[in-house]
Amino acid sequence: MTQIQTTQTIDVREVSRTVLLDGQAPSGAYVACPTFSQYGFGWLRDGAYCALALEAIGEHESVVRFHAFIAGVIEARAERVEKIVAALDAGESVATAEWLPTRYRLDGTEEGDHENGWPNFQLDGYGTWLFALHSLYGAAVPAEFVPGARLAARYIAAAWRTPCYDYWEEFGNRVHTSTLAALAAGLRGAARMLGDPGFDATADEIVGFIATNCVANGVFVKGPEDARVDGSLVSLATPFALFPADDPVMAATIERMRSELASPSGGIRRYLGDDYYGGSPWVLLTAWLGWHDRVNGDETGHRRAVDWVEGAVSPAGTLPEQVTSEPQLPEFVAQWEKRWGPVADPLLWSHAKYLLLLNGSVSQWS
Repeated sequence: MTQIQTTQTIDVREVSRTVLLDGQAPSGAYVACPTFSQYGFGWLRDGAYCALALEAIGEHESVVRFHAFIAGVIEARAERVEKIVAALDAGESVATAEWLPTRYRLDGTEEGDHENGWPNFQLDGYGTWLFALHSLYGAAVPAEFVPGARLAARYIAAAWRTPCYDYWEEFGNRVHTSTLAALAAGLRGAARMLGDPGFDATADEIVGFIATNCVANGVFVKGPEDARVDGSLVSLATPFALFPADDPVMAATIERMRSELASPSGGIRRYLGDDYYGGSPWVLLTAWLGWHDRVNGDETGHRRAVDWVEGAVSPAGTLPEQVTSEPQLPEFVAQWEKRWGPVADPLLWSHAKYLLLLNGSVSQWS
């Protein structure tokens, strides 16, 4: 494993804190990666996890600035949200260009769909943002965040059945279990922040859909049309607490992830057949599974994840998106490097998940 580095002189926690804070734009947005041109945007999902991680280590001011940025970009599109919700409620279709984007430029403006050769319509980020906002404030959300939160909740409550691209900007003609989980968790948070039990009812409907339609051979799978497991499925338990860790299906899913998605050294891949940079193990997914292990009392699994993630520190002392010495499909590593350059490093989402691996909690829905 040539990518594994010594961390004897590197304080990965402090590096992670610095990378996240330095990666925050004046607007409040967190850039996905400051050195990788394709990732020079602010994703709601990535940013929400950065906020959860920074709140866990006491960087409250940065977190509030992020939430203010997201609330602002949503509130600025209030008329558009209302049109989308009205169309969906009437059973009408919504044009691709009308959906809210999954990522914004750091000043809050939008890029065009497929502007960089990849899509910009995902729903998961809006649910993850609501979840993170609720994690910060609980029911006592400040008044300035309420309009944006209500718009986001109404948007995802109306749209949750709509096929969109998944966490990985793939399979845009399907619904996805991890996306549905983010939407359900966001709506649970919105119900409590906004005092609206209707959002809880929709969350219950989504969870029921997952339990009925997103299980195959006793495990949660990528979606109703894809029976593979995906590393992001850990989110159903950690941190969203939609299913308890000891639920038989949830527990079996975690074990199948360990058996199918782990590289020889223990890093977790996205899914079988992934060719992006060879389908290599991702730092953030390895940290995510270790976070799940820690909050559920698996000290061995947690320690294994900590060691692997700290061992994946790049020569620059930061955490990349992936480590490419253990690809599923080696021929695709060079193809992606030729297309986009080396793997993104530092990836803010990787650093966020490392801090959550050490400090993160899970929801306690009442």
